[in-house]
Amino acid sequence: QVQLVESGGGLVQPGGSLRLSCEASGNILRVSTMGWYRQAPGKQRESVATTTSGGRTNYADSVKGRFTISRDNAKNTVYLEMNSLKPEDTTVYYCYVQGLQPGLRRFDSWGQGTQVTVSS
Repeated sequence: QVQLVESGGGLVQPGGSLRLSCEASGNILRVSTMGWYRQAPGKQRESVATTTSGGRTNYADSVKGRFTISRDNAKNTVYLEMNSLKPEDTTVYYCYVQGLQPGLRRFDSWGQGTQVTVSS
């Protein structure tokens, strides 16, 4: 079983910054893709940023140039640095981790979600 623990959400003024963290723990052989998604009420969950084990990153157009995803493979942790935050970034952010467990069993895990609110 793989658990994800997120932290770093909160309330920030427009133009401000926040850093989200997500640590994966449990029976993990190898982590491959890690990412952040968000879901506003009544809308589908959307990809914000992802990073592969090879270092390839992908960003939603709405966050390019403002958000940066990074990872610490030794700690099985993924980060999302969010700058120049806008009110429309307000929603719940979810961490996602994909990888392999012993026995080459694939896993896909989601974090519990962390609220980000951008408001003056």
